[in-house]
Amino acid sequence: MYADIIVDISSENLDKTYQYRIPEELAGRAVVGAPVIIPFGRGTRTIRGYIVGLSEEPKLKPEKIKPITAVPEGGIVIESRLISLAYWIKQNYGASMNEALRTVIPVKKSVKQQVARRITAVCTREELTREYEEALRKKYAARARLLNALLLEGSLNYEETLRSLNLTAAALKPLIGRVIQIEGDTVFRNPIPEGVRETLANQGNCPRHVLNERQQRIADSIIKDYEAGIRKPCLIHGVTGSGKTEVYMEIIDAVVKAGYQVIMLIPEIALTYQTVCRFYARFGERVSVMNSRMSAGERFDQSVRAKEGLIDIMIGPRSALFTPFPKLGLIIMDEEHEGSYKSEMPPKYHARETAIERARQCGAMVVMGSATPSIEAYSRAVKGEYTLYRLPERAGAGTPPSVWVEDLREELKAKNRSIFSRRLRAMMEDRLQKKQQIMLFINRRGFAGFVSCRSCGHVMKCPHCDISLTSHNDGSLVCHYCGHRQSAPKLCPECGSPYIAGFGIGTQKVEAMVHKEFPGARVVRMDADTTRTKEGHEQILKAFAAGDADILIGTQMIVKGHDFHRVTLVGILAADLSLYASDYRASERTFELLLQAAGRAGRGSLAGDVVIQTYHPEHYSIQAAARGSYEEFYHREMAYRRMLGYPPASHIMVVLVGAKQEEKAEQTAAAVKEKAEEVLAGSAPAGREARVGESGTDALVSIIGPAPAALARANDVYRYVVYFRHRDYGKLTALKDSLEEWIENVNPISGGSIQFDFDPMVAY
Repeated sequence: MYADIIVDISSENLDKTYQYRIPEELAGRAVVGAPVIIPFGRGTRTIRGYIVGLSEEPKLKPEKIKPITAVPEGGIVIESRLISLAYWIKQNYGASMNEALRTVIPVKKSVKQQVARRITAVCTREELTREYEEALRKKYAARARLLNALLLEGSLNYEETLRSLNLTAAALKPLIGRVIQIEGDTVFRNPIPEGVRETLANQGNCPRHVLNERQQRIADSIIKDYEAGIRKPCLIHGVTGSGKTEVYMEIIDAVVKAGYQVIMLIPEIALTYQTVCRFYARFGERVSVMNSRMSAGERFDQSVRAKEGLIDIMIGPRSALFTPFPKLGLIIMDEEHEGSYKSEMPPKYHARETAIERARQCGAMVVMGSATPSIEAYSRAVKGEYTLYRLPERAGAGTPPSVWVEDLREELKAKNRSIFSRRLRAMMEDRLQKKQQIMLFINRRGFAGFVSCRSCGHVMKCPHCDISLTSHNDGSLVCHYCGHRQSAPKLCPECGSPYIAGFGIGTQKVEAMVHKEFPGARVVRMDADTTRTKEGHEQILKAFAAGDADILIGTQMIVKGHDFHRVTLVGILAADLSLYASDYRASERTFELLLQAAGRAGRGSLAGDVVIQTYHPEHYSIQAAARGSYEEFYHREMAYRRMLGYPPASHIMVVLVGAKQEEKAEQTAAAVKEKAEEVLAGSAPAGREARVGESGTDALVSIIGPAPAALARANDVYRYVVYFRHRDYGKLTALKDSLEEWIENVNPISGGSIQFDFDPMVAY
């Protein structure tokens, strides 16, 4: 056996692997992730490395491959665990080992560290005084200023001293070593805004929140299991406002006091500000945050702080899962149902399963929570794979809001062509008079859905992607896949008609209509366009929380986890826009969004109302959301999934083929299907016939395609898909392994790409 070994764990060097022979006596301990001692270079120098791959095939002549010197006993360190996790991701989701390693080791060591330098004296105070008097006598003015400052302060900040005393580095040089020394300490960048830290520090640590009886019972049960060494994953199904975060904090407090560290996963960057404030107030400076909007230096510093044990709690979205804590004891996954926990880039891993695997490797526990758990997680809880806890009532003064479902077909019959139903408009007027706050949610961004000609039906599409362009109120048409931008035409490019305009509804259009209908209202808008800057989310949320706006208009990011006690009305516009997407999860996504949006109303002492506007009020997802009944929705949705063989009733593997030439993409997708059929025929038991959906794991794998993807062309790349479906996930990963080996040996699509996705969260 041979091992591929990396000697420098930094993301820019992960491609540089070296092959070594595994001596027989080390074979049992030389596993992926294990640290090893190896001879390196031409001399006798030995260095430390890590095994990232195993093979029976030598890359050189066997006699030229050096043996591993040793596998240190008890050598499993945080790097080893992360490499082992990367290998698990590669095996379970399909990707190269380098792609997996870059996912778990995301920051470069080459990031420049910040150093705070200080000037101190190396001589006695008497000698320093003589040096100062000598400088005055010889009229060394710059030197005299420095020495006088040292006599007064004892220690000086290097950069500040040079600036304030108008000194140069050259002026210090004659004194270094003889009179002064310059010392440097590494200073870590702190991603938590200084203003937030100062405000919370002045307030002092928040007192422990008193939990209600049900909250305390759940926290005590989980802590008791933790202390007993039970590491079964837990799912807390708690309605919006039930106080799941307070339960998390109680569990975290116990784990941190036991000397372990905690990762707190949240689904959106938009949630970071509010979540960090709550945790910082409770746990102080031992809390940090990690997200994609931070600079490479900030992310690197948080990794170092975590590895050195300088922080106890890391908060962040999916990528924070790979924080290099040496004593990880707990992973919390808030809003577990969120689609953003699934990576859109290879490897297309899901944070839920990956968190459970990371916890298994280091003896930690996973606690998930949601008001609308994913169908996959809830089905596992029902089966007993997770421990299920319920918080069916709101905590504190908050009461469930009243929900009104408005049929937009009836509004049209009543000659109401506004985007606001009569009930919603009346309620908005009432809340504005009472100085209460309103949230308006829509799951689209931009000024209109698409631009179409009413004469000939021509739709303006992106020249690079097979998708309609979106109209924005600056007069431009934008592709939200590749970023292509062009001016909106005055005449239809097909028939020359002037009747070409935007159709649909977007956040900018809603904002314009609010200003028109309620001219005195103070409005803020929160969507992907208004939050492009690093602190865009924080500024908008702070303004709304402070009461600087009456109405918050936004896309999905405003309905997830935010807690505004003055919001007493939530309007859900075009609730069914997501309902008939070409995606088996469409009903689940619609239900989640409606229930999460409804949960923003009435979280304080004032009662709340929710108005759901829809063209399909009879749909079971809308009916269940209006009644706030997760169980009702779950049973209806699971019946649908079982009937059609969708996850979690079965599993799906998608192979996505991309190429610059459509014919090449289609041919390669066909070759993938042909190879898969060959592999499956070779592994099937003789004489066995079965259909997908039958009990047991020996049913035939169902193959669908190849066919053009739903987005058939993106960035001038043609996309074809092949679907594979089976009840047994392991059967699909075994097929993936065979296809990966074939792809590596044959390279069927030079210059193109082949990607794998298991139980996809997006429509292909």
